Amino acid sequence: MAEKEYQMTAAGKAKLEAELEDLKMNQRPKVIERIKVARGFGDLSENSEYTSAKNEQSLLEGRIADIENQLHYAVVADNSTTDPDEVAVGKTVTFLEDGESDPEDYTIVGAAESDPFAGKISNDSPIAKALMGKHTGDKVTIKTPGGDMNVKITEVKE
Repeated sequence: MAEKEYQMTAAGKAKLEAELEDLKMNQRPKVIERIKVARGFGDLSENSEYTSAKNEQSLLEGRIADIENQLHYAVVADNSTTDPDEVAVGKTVTFLEDGESDPEDYTIVGAAESDPFAGKISNDSPIAKALMGKHTGDKVTIKTPGGDMNVKITEVKE
């Protein structure tokens, strides 16, 4: 069975790499030190500092493993072969919904980078899936949980 590929932009990959570096080089040693200090407090079965530090270590190691997996299976968006006006990961698309006068802008990014409040939507989202591969001027029906949206793509840019 093939592993999941993680689509991401070059900036998104760099951000994950920086986070991984910080977790391994800064956060991990701090947690290890907390565990060492907490062990000195005596009976581990009733030592809340030790339990807390071990829980933090577990969460930290889980995040490290998650990031390492994402980076291992990362597929960085390369738009050198896509048309300049084609919607793809790493590009910003502007569209106008039927009956609306204010256009919406979204940058399509990998799931790890998505931040809808900052206008970055996952390539796995219903909006992105409907827009991927389309071009400026195309009319698209986007199926959302709230109902269908009919939009016209007005601009695509890097």
